[in-house]
This record gives sequence, structure tokens and C-alpha cells, in this order.
Amino acid sequence: MPIYEYQAVNNKKSCSLCREIFEAIQSHKDQPITQCPECRQPVKKIISHCRSAIGSNSAETSPIEKQIKQYESSGMWSHAAELADKHSEKTADKGLKTRALDNYKKAGYDAKLLDKHSK
Repeated sequence: MPIYEYQAVNNKKSCSLCREIFEAIQSHKDQPITQCPECRQPVKKIISHCRSAIGSNSAETSPIEKQIKQYESSGMWSHAAELADKHSEKTADKGLKTRALDNYKKAGYDAKLLDKHSK
């Protein structure tokens, strides 16, 4: 299922969840969320800034690694997971694959299903 991002329309009336960008796993057929699930203030869907892992040789010093850390520090676990997962496949980095799985779990994906696919 796609992951969509939302943010408060009015930050002055928002709670800590919608003041920052939050994610929602929804079917593409679902209507966009119009209210914060916590404070019920109006929210809007925003454009995702997820980038793909292209052209990097070293995960430790790469812009990809910096972007993953930025997503993690912002609580954007699914974006961090997706980026780490794509990059781990490209570089065969098992540590990065483990990190991707951890981030998928933090994003709310089913841990049993993820463990099955990691083997």
C-alpha cells in the first residue's frame, strides 16, 4: 500500500503529530485524510521528498546515508526504510538491509512479513 504524508493546515492550532509531517499507509482508493487523528485539526496531503539511491559508492559517507539519517531523525521511518532497502540491494550491504527492516517495523509494517522477506 502507498504511504502518504500529511501536515497541519494551521500550525498554531495543531498538535505535535500534525505540526510535523506524519505518514499514513492508505490504499490509493482511499480518500485523503482531512483531520489529524490526534487533535482533529485540518490537515493537508503534501508531496513526498523521497529520493532513490543512485550513483553512490559508499553508504558511510554518501548523500544517501545522510538522507536516511535525516528521514530517521524526522520520524519518517518508511522513507528511511525504502531508501536504505534500495541502497542495500544495490551495494549488497547487510547492515543497511537490517537498518531498512528496523525502519520498516518502526513505520508499522508487519514484522513477521518483513522477517520472511529478509531471508
